[in-house]
Amino acid sequence: MIRSLLLLGAAIAAPATAAGPLEVSSKVLVESKQRAADGTTRVALVPARRAVPGDRVVFVLSYRNTGAQPLSDIVFDNPVPQGVAYRAPMAGSPAPDVSVDGRHYATLDRLTVAAAGGTRAAAADDVTHVRWRLARPLAPGARGEFAFQAALK
Repeated sequence: MIRSLLLLGAAIAAPATAAGPLEVSSKVLVESKQRAADGTTRVALVPARRAVPGDRVVFVLSYRNTGAQPLSDIVFDNPVPQGVAYRAPMAGSPAPDVSVDGRHYATLDRLTVAAAGGTRAAAADDVTHVRWRLARPLAPGARGEFAFQAALK
């Protein structure tokens, strides 16, 4: 399962619009509980080598302007792989707009999905895409990172 997750992780980091040399990479990390010598347990994020349903994972998208000119109107649109349930933006990462159909984006609390007899409020498990839009031009040499938490179904 994790092999396909890693391949999908590499494929999800394609900007929808970029006007120049934009370097984009992605990685998948998994939460690993580690017991310390004092008996306490801490959670660390480690490269995903093995993951099973229920494991919490983090998708990280890194980007950098490798050109000599600022880049503007950059949008990162990332499908959530099948078998993965979106949970939330990673602490310290801006919240993305999300979609339940790959066409309409908003904050999760503003989306609805079809349900018996009408519609219902969308939930994190309904999210199929996450999208970040850079608000300002990306200066030459500038870099950044976005990340979201998910769980394997």
